[in-house]
Amino acid sequence: MDIREEKKKYRRIVKLAKEAYTFSEKKELSKPIFEKLEKEDYFINSKIVLAYWSMGDEVATREFVLKWYKEKTILLPCVEGDILKIRVFEGMKSMRKGEAYSILEPIGEEFIDIDKIDVVIVPGIAFDKENNRLGRGRGYYDKLLTTANAIKVGVCFDFQFFDRIPTEEFDVKMNYVIR
Repeated sequence: MDIREEKKKYRRIVKLAKEAYTFSEKKELSKPIFEKLEKEDYFINSKIVLAYWSMGDEVATREFVLKWYKEKTILLPCVEGDILKIRVFEGMKSMRKGEAYSILEPIGEEFIDIDKIDVVIVPGIAFDKENNRLGRGRGYYDKLLTTANAIKVGVCFDFQFFDRIPTEEFDVKMNYVIR
């Protein structure tokens, strides 16, 4: 089996596992993930955090974003074409439906000082013991993460964590994976 087929296999496995949980169950399973993150020194000492506005099948970040945006600069990605642009989250009034995946994204000026980001909270389909990440296959995060010097933290449910997942040279490793 070639690596693309192997990646597809993991995406199918995780998709089926996600379907076994309701949105409410996934939201509840997300809380301890962020409780762990909030205790980490790298998060406590951070000033600028790039998170994401979660879709229904992902580790739920919305409560986390709303909790922290007044104390830290919280950035969210916006999909424009085949790249992620970063904007500051300034509350729900600053959000609009994005062009991809129909998720809310912040409006306003693009945040371009990528070197100032302290922590990036990264979604994924699957992660492994070596801190590898398997995404949705579009490469949005890999392109962004290659330019960021920030601490990269993958967040996932237990059923998204494996001993080993297939990787390619362009796949960016996480510094930490929290589940």
